[in-house]
Amino acid sequence: MSFCMGIFFDWFSPLFQYLRSWTAIGLLCLVVTWSFPAQAATRIDPQLEQQVLQIIREHPEVLIESVQAYQQQQQQKVKQVQQAFLQDLKTNPQTVIGESPTTGSTQSKILLVEFSDFQCPYCAEAHKTLKELLAKYPDKVRLVYKNLPLISIHAEALPAATAAWAAYQQGKFWEYHDALFTNQKQLGKVIYLDIAKKLNLDLGKFKRDLTLATPAITKDIQLAEKLGVPGTPFFVINSPTFSGVVQLEEIKSILANAK
Repeated sequence: MSFCMGIFFDWFSPLFQYLRSWTAIGLLCLVVTWSFPAQAATRIDPQLEQQVLQIIREHPEVLIESVQAYQQQQQQKVKQVQQAFLQDLKTNPQTVIGESPTTGSTQSKILLVEFSDFQCPYCAEAHKTLKELLAKYPDKVRLVYKNLPLISIHAEALPAATAAWAAYQQGKFWEYHDALFTNQKQLGKVIYLDIAKKLNLDLGKFKRDLTLATPAITKDIQLAEKLGVPGTPFFVINSPTFSGVVQLEEIKSILANAK
């Protein structure tokens, strides 16, 4: 399995949306019954309530079709965003890169965008493989890092991303990035400061920058949400032979075959 457990919630989100839709419909029905002119006591008319419920029982397909239509609309929106993202990756990569950290050759024809979480164990494994690939093919690929902290299951994912961003402001993102994955089981305030000291960062600036990281990280998270990213690590690649979402093994093959 290549994604952290956060993917579980994302893959099942259509079901949650479906259940929420049914709940909303039920509440709507009750609101409708309350809205009808009634006795001064403003109570729900039991007979009217039963009639509404009977209609729902006899014609559930109408509600199901409405939910399905809504889901299709949402999926279409995500698809359009994905297509626009891939187009930008091909024709205007700097739009995608923005102010995100990058490593590798700036002249490379292969651009790899990674959405990652510093507390995700699968991301830590992917990190090892990516370092090997970057060392093996230094002139073939440019890696772009995007934050996707799965805060619902990883308490230190966001603080770690914040610390890495602060290190980035002093030109030490990738060194800090590597140290976070190396010390993934010890993530916390102590290790964040310890890494900063070992990298000889200006600690005063580092601490101030910790308070300024939110907009950049939020921007990455919002991009991931728009793209429908299901979990971490998540890779999108643009190369002369392929453009789109890839698995780690596919990246190896693409780099090995790149001319």
